[in-house]
Amino acid sequence: MVVTGPSGAGKTQLLRAIADLDPAAGEVFLDGAGRADIAAPLWRKQVAYVAATPAWWGASVRDHFEPDQFDDATRLLEDAGLEGNALGWPVDRLSTGETQRIGLIRALARSPRVLLLDEPTSGLDEDSRQRVERLFDRLLGDGGAIIVAAHHHGRLDERARTRLVVAPGGIVSRVEQ
Repeated sequence: MVVTGPSGAGKTQLLRAIADLDPAAGEVFLDGAGRADIAAPLWRKQVAYVAATPAWWGASVRDHFEPDQFDDATRLLEDAGLEGNALGWPVDRLSTGETQRIGLIRALARSPRVLLLDEPTSGLDEDSRQRVERLFDRLLGDGGAIIVAAHHHGRLDERARTRLVVAPGGIVSRVEQ
């Protein structure tokens, strides 16, 4: 699903509400189970939010992964066009595109069932964008789901089964493609 609309319309707010990061009215379900019926840590393991600009709390990329995720993260880094030793990189040396890809990999290493992505390819060159889209294809092929908030229409929008258009105050339209 792709959520589009102008800046300030609420795309990010919608994703954060689905991820249970911000309080919101309404209900969200995963396989028939309501968000309120699933412990927050378990929900957030299954429903991963990746911000347009991921947050960093440690000095190195490695600090943002659990030790049992290092092997998967290394493989994912390489699949995304980064060096396998990127886990050892200092966070303050990352470019915008590297930050976006590593933020995505951080979420994928947790094996979520649903990815909530805010402008996931906005800072990527063509090769990096294609590599990231292959990671999306892998998740979708494994039965996962992706909801993307995108300011601009693009290839992710073309591939979506459902498109929501939002404006300040709510959903304007929903189109099944």
